Amino acid sequence: MEMPAAQLHLSRAKVLGWMSLSGATLPFLLLLVVGAAFPFFGGSYWSLIATRACVYWVLVSGLNLVVGFAGQIAIGWVALLTLGAYTTSVLVAGNATPPLPPYLALAIAGAVGAAFGLIVGLPALRLRTFYFAITTLGFATIVTQVALAWQSVTGGGVGVAGPIFPEPFSSPTGLYYFCFGLAAICTWMTANVAASRFGRALIAIRDAEVAAEACGIVKAALLTAVFLFSGAVAAVAGGLFAALQSYITPDAFTLDLSVLFFIAILIGGRSSILGPLLGIILLTVLPEFAAPLVAWSTFLYAALLLAIVLAIPGGIAELLDFRNRRPLESDRAIIPRPELLARLLDAPTRLGALTLEQVSLSFGGVHAIDGLDLEIRPSRVHGLIGPNGSGKTTTLNVISGYYAQQRGAVRFGGTTLPVFARERRAHMRIARTFQTPRIVGSASVLQNVMIGGTIDGKGTFVESLLSLPRHRRDEAKLRDTATLALAAVGLERLAAVRADRLQHSELRFIEIARALMLRPAYLLLDEPAAGLSAEEIKRLGAFLLAIAEAGTGVLVVEHHPDLIFDICHHVTVLNLGKKLASGTPAEIRSHREVVNAYLGG
Repeated sequence: MEMPAAQLHLSRAKVLGWMSLSGATLPFLLLLVVGAAFPFFGGSYWSLIATRACVYWVLVSGLNLVVGFAGQIAIGWVALLTLGAYTTSVLVAGNATPPLPPYLALAIAGAVGAAFGLIVGLPALRLRTFYFAITTLGFATIVTQVALAWQSVTGGGVGVAGPIFPEPFSSPTGLYYFCFGLAAICTWMTANVAASRFGRALIAIRDAEVAAEACGIVKAALLTAVFLFSGAVAAVAGGLFAALQSYITPDAFTLDLSVLFFIAILIGGRSSILGPLLGIILLTVLPEFAAPLVAWSTFLYAALLLAIVLAIPGGIAELLDFRNRRPLESDRAIIPRPELLARLLDAPTRLGALTLEQVSLSFGGVHAIDGLDLEIRPSRVHGLIGPNGSGKTTTLNVISGYYAQQRGAVRFGGTTLPVFARERRAHMRIARTFQTPRIVGSASVLQNVMIGGTIDGKGTFVESLLSLPRHRRDEAKLRDTATLALAAVGLERLAAVRADRLQHSELRFIEIARALMLRPAYLLLDEPAAGLSAEEIKRLGAFLLAIAEAGTGVLVVEHHPDLIFDICHHVTVLNLGKKLASGTPAEIRSHREVVNAYLGG
């Protein structure tokens, strides 16, 4: 018996997912084997260097989520290393409390690091780019000055002895295996997050924040979890660093060390776990081959970073991404499959109309929207047309919560929608696309579509961190649904391809697939036919009609009158922010003022 096409696509997606997972896991297994055997052939000196690399990776594994995935410029993360080193050492030495066992002191340091990681990270919710970087550097300076001044506890400039872990980890080889084990665990945890809805949400915030908000992703909650985790592992790395150094002083925690962590992530590549891991190994080992140049380390790091940015913008991860170097087939046709929509949309519950009542919004003295009344109904395609500057996109932004109207109200099923609550629109099943496609170029097509289903996951950040059953169920369900959405828009064969390799028309349909992941009650489309060929516009129109027939209300802002008049049940024409006319396509075609102001003739 022949397998149905939809099931065939899902089965193919599972096979591709398994092959992709196997290929991604192989380098880590190789590093695990080499790392486990290293003390037997590396010698005592190189084992010491390898231990240092493991300690650094524990910190960088968490920092990578902040810098590489979330895109935050956190240069002063050495502050958390300092905090963890002193907390562990002071608690073991008994300088502030009765002496504690090293393992307990290390755990307490992790908790302290999590708290301060959140404190350092909170400004990122308001500050961006270099302003946040300066904040982290300022915190690093404060921690160092406190360590110098609090002599009764930290020893000031003299320092304090590092912890000695009990057997079997008291020897150099034992400490290496302890650090290597923790580095392996941190790698596993961060890889779990990277492959989860939280990892995809982080890169969406980094590269397409407005699209992330439209998908219901709450930046503050997500970054809070990431800063807690990153701060905790950085402080644990500090405790390991103190044990490796045997004795710590404030001079051990330099700006060069902080720059090393940051540059390792940048040369490793964004949105990658393996790249920054190889980056930190490279930067830890490199000075051993260029010892005479150690005084020039900051300059050399900067030169290496510049060379990577100019020659390989994607870093080490791009060098290792052989799959996306294969040429794509030319003359790719987008052939949507509307018959799959019934399975994908699940016939949304009728929640009433989406209405605007006397909505007004001005920018300075310009009336973008002036007393607009609008009603979009379920199972209908509503067109919104008008000259440039007539207020069409502004209307979508008001409905979506990106702008707050100054007068009037937006209601959904009789309930007033709160202003500026962009993320809440997704929970109310209001989805949208954008005038310029907002896509995460470094992610695959499938991952881009899976971002649209982020709010449907049930597992917590900790469950994803530890790859618990609910996390695995979430991922399987999201992958299957995203594969179905891609099959519906006709792009399933490109699921594994990086989105930045696709044509503009394909990005348009990816955005629609991502919006459909919300199973929207209402779908808002901002110029979806822009840049499409005549045949693609025809297929898009048929697909939008099928979405409406499945029960979803569709609002289309468009400059192609033929598309609007072919598929819309109702059309509203705006001019200078006011409603010029409203009616059926036939009525709008013959409306004299519309013809004069917009259609011509």
